[in-house]
Amino acid sequence: MAEEIFDVVDENDHVVGQLSRREVHRTGVKHRAVHILIFNSKGEVFLQKRSMQKDNFPGAWDSSAAGHVDTGEDYDNCALREVREELGHTMERVPERILRIEACSETGQEFVWVYRHQSEGPFQLCPIEVETGDWFQPAAVARWMLNKPDDFAPSLICIWRKLYPGFFTES
Repeated sequence: MAEEIFDVVDENDHVVGQLSRREVHRTGVKHRAVHILIFNSKGEVFLQKRSMQKDNFPGAWDSSAAGHVDTGEDYDNCALREVREELGHTMERVPERILRIEACSETGQEFVWVYRHQSEGPFQLCPIEVETGDWFQPAAVARWMLNKPDDFAPSLICIWRKLYPGFFTES
């Protein structure tokens, strides 16, 4: 399988070139990613535990689905693709965009669009990408993050802090 190629972007998220996945991560240049949060009718969010085969943050809990935007791909099509690849779930339309995060150290220099989708599952997890997954109440996730931040991919903590700031305020 050929190595993935990503668009490299400037500080305004404009494409300035392309590099391989390995070079993007080695050099720390800005690039693009998506995170999709899937909620069920009980208000629980499905989180995935990343496969131990992943090159970054193996075994960490992460968004329902997430991934890099491939070269020439846009954020919306990437969101549809990542959910299908990682969870075996086909969405009929692009989910709702709920948050944009600027490239920063917490995201690994990724500009990120976060999407929200409603589904009850069940999902067919791709074992190369996902070890397991489960449904959680958002408040329980925030408490878990406060107590054991190393259990999570840093980008998910960044997302959670922006979506649920009340859980992270100093007392």
